[in-house]
Amino acid sequence: MSLDLIQRYYAAFNAGDREAMLDCLADDVIHDLNQGPRECGKPAFRAFLQRMDRCYRERLEDLRFLVSADGRHAAAEYVVHGEYLADDEGLPPARGQRYVLPGGAFFEVREGRITRVTNYYNLEDWIAQVSR
Repeated sequence: MSLDLIQRYYAAFNAGDREAMLDCLADDVIHDLNQGPRECGKPAFRAFLQRMDRCYRERLEDLRFLVSADGRHAAAEYVVHGEYLADDEGLPPARGQRYVLPGGAFFEVREGRITRVTNYYNLEDWIAQVSR
């Protein structure tokens, strides 16, 4: 069940279906941003997705998943293929730069919904790629 949930979440991501992504989340979802703050709740996650859609176009490839035996924890590893569309606060200027970057995420699952998403990628590598 948890594997299906995580796969559905990433299928929605790649399809650009943000509502389907949000449907996978618990109302009180915790989102740990890569090298950033912790945000709580679906409204904060929705705002995050809106910022991402404004600044980036991304597709995740080579997805791999691990799920704990009890289904309460999961992990995903992938390669991000992206384009930097608009300036994101505190980051280099956007000029349509393309990037390819390995990444991963950790999840907690409760009652068929994702309750925590923790994303990781190498920010220094991304900055180097978009600064060329």
